[in-house]
Amino acid sequence: MNPVTLGWAGIFRLGLVQTALGAIVVLTTSVMNRVMVVEYALPAMLPGLLVALKDVLQLTRPHVGYGSDKGGRRTPWILGGMLILALGGTGAAVGTAIMSTSPAVGVAITVLAFVMIGLGVGAAGTTLLVLLARHVDVGRRPAAASIVWMMMIAGFALTAGVAGHFLDPYSPARLVEVTATVAALAMLVTVVALHGLESGLAPAQPDTASAPDTAPPRFLAALAEVWQERDARRFTVFVLVSMLAYGAQDLILEPFAGKVFGMTPGASTQLSGVQHGGVLLGMLVVALSGSLFARSRRVALRAWTVGGCVASALALGGIALSAAVAPAWPLHLNVFALGVANGVFAVSAIASMMTLAGEGRARREGLRMGLWGAAQAIAMGLGVFLGALAVDVAARVLIEPAAAYAVVFGLEGFLFLVAAGLGLTFASSESGVAPQQSSGCRGMTVIQELGGR
Repeated sequence: MNPVTLGWAGIFRLGLVQTALGAIVVLTTSVMNRVMVVEYALPAMLPGLLVALKDVLQLTRPHVGYGSDKGGRRTPWILGGMLILALGGTGAAVGTAIMSTSPAVGVAITVLAFVMIGLGVGAAGTTLLVLLARHVDVGRRPAAASIVWMMMIAGFALTAGVAGHFLDPYSPARLVEVTATVAALAMLVTVVALHGLESGLAPAQPDTASAPDTAPPRFLAALAEVWQERDARRFTVFVLVSMLAYGAQDLILEPFAGKVFGMTPGASTQLSGVQHGGVLLGMLVVALSGSLFARSRRVALRAWTVGGCVASALALGGIALSAAVAPAWPLHLNVFALGVANGVFAVSAIASMMTLAGEGRARREGLRMGLWGAAQAIAMGLGVFLGALAVDVAARVLIEPAAAYAVVFGLEGFLFLVAAGLGLTFASSESGVAPQQSSGCRGMTVIQELGGR
């Protein structure tokens, strides 16, 4: 095994870290959200603002990536980020528990805790992706991205089920106990999974300028250098547009099923489960096809990314059309297809991110990954908000809820088509193009590959 390369065992170990990260996050965004709104009868806007605060703090990701580039090691950043996240998750539980008796004090503690959660997720998540991007072979990247993200989703599901069992009957003290236990276990899993992992790989050289005695450029100068790279800049725009479309569907699908198809809360929740099942299948498809990327130029990672965007647009178009013929439309099948398309798009975009991070100026992987991670988080949060807002605005203009939802789903599909077009504009070494080739040559190679030559 090449000492630079992570094997499947190493990829699985990093997946365990992502599982631990997801275990803490799901408690803060799901359980505590419900407790604030249902048990304490607080405005739903409060947990919404807390989650938005967490997303805004993802703007620190470029700084984190730049810092890890300067030092050349990622493990300390992952461990530090997970520690901050674990303390923030536990602090959020403490603040939520205090809200039952002292709302103002509890909210103040919870705000500070969500600041820590945002910083922790940004630090651990960014540097984990950089570690994958730097040390996973090109042919394994689609499978690696699928494995890591599927393990994170497994962390969501496992924690929600187990923690939900131990939270009944609910009490503020039990919430703190369960959250602290999950956070401690997550930290333990992270430490064990990372132990000796990076030391067995070829170390990344700390960032230096061209002259050995010259100090590395400051953050803004380094960011400007990355932004001047055509592929880095275009991929940032692609991430913004595609994740805006991806996030906009998040809060409106279940209400749509209830208002237009007359589904009960239980039935609409099951519909969400159907979508998540499709997402997992889409990720699995990309993972199983990973070996093809190293063997066939025609099966390009870019084709999966663009194809996932186009398929997502078609599925959203079907849901938009379903509003006119409900309840006769096969909504479950349509939503499952949307999930598959979203899964293919999401994991192939992550794999593209891992590939493009290593291109351009040397030793800027962390900064590029941080830039794209910040774009993803901000676009996702903005998409969730704008999707719900667009439904409200369309409902006022169009009166009929079905027509309002149809317009919004149609707009989301259009955004995915725009993202697909943008996906054709960036190049990566997945296509087998040598880094020294010009932009024009790389663009022609992309077109030839997608056209099957």
